[in-house]
Amino acid sequence: MRKRQRRQEKLERRAQRKIDKEQAALEAPEDTSGEDPDIAGIVPGPQPIPDWDD
Repeated sequence: MRKRQRRQEKLERRAQRKIDKEQAALEAPEDTSGEDPDIAGIVPGPQPIPDWDD
């Protein structure tokens, strides 16, 4: 009986997480810039020499 109850609780938590994830995706602002956020602002080319390289 306890095992069945724990499994039911786990299924309910999974369902709630799925609903929360879908809701967060709907509320997230859409990225219309077309730029990859991981590399935004990176400038290609030679990099400045670090100060610690004296």
